[in-house]
Amino acid sequence: QVQLVESGGGLVQAGGSLRLSCAASGRTFGLLGMGWFRQAPGKEREFVAAITWSGDVRSYADSVKGRFTISGDNAKSTKWLQMNSLKPEDTAVYYCAATYSPGLRIMSSYKYWGQGTQVTVSS
Repeated sequence: QVQLVESGGGLVQAGGSLRLSCAASGRTFGLLGMGWFRQAPGKEREFVAAITWSGDVRSYADSVKGRFTISGDNAKSTKWLQMNSLKPEDTAVYYCAATYSPGLRIMSSYKYWGQGTQVTVSS
């Protein structure tokens, strides 16, 4: 089993920044990647960004490319999502997830999920 704990959400004004963290513990050996997804009220959960466990491949949704950066520290099994130039449409619950599959952008490939952290961007 793998446990994921997110932190770093909050309320920020449009144009501001937040940094989300996802700490993994348990049987992390063999994991291929970690991703961030988000779900806004009344909408389906969507892919935001992902990174391979080794950190050599990163992938972003078009809506966040150039504004968000995903990174990681393998020694600490922690991944971060730096979110800059935030917009009101970024408001959502953000979830980190871990996968044994190479399909980093595919939500169904993720086996473990965190509890989510709320990000609210005011206009």
